[in-house]
Amino acid sequence: MKVRYNENAEIVKTVKEGLKRRGGYCPCRTGTSEDIKCMCKEFRDQIADPNFEGYCHCMLYYKEK
Repeated sequence: MKVRYNENAEIVKTVKEGLKRRGGYCPCRTGTSEDIKCMCKEFRDQIADPNFEGYCHCMLYYKEK
């Protein structure tokens, strides 16, 4: 299992800028719950799933099997 950044540098740049503006909270969602602080709960749960392969919600990270 490996977690890496999206291979598209423009997406990574845009999402990182959004995270900076929002104090670490997902720029793709509203609110400031700890569940949406990067790395969000949804993606942490996906990482824990051995059968999951794919991007996090905002497409910053990709989990490989």
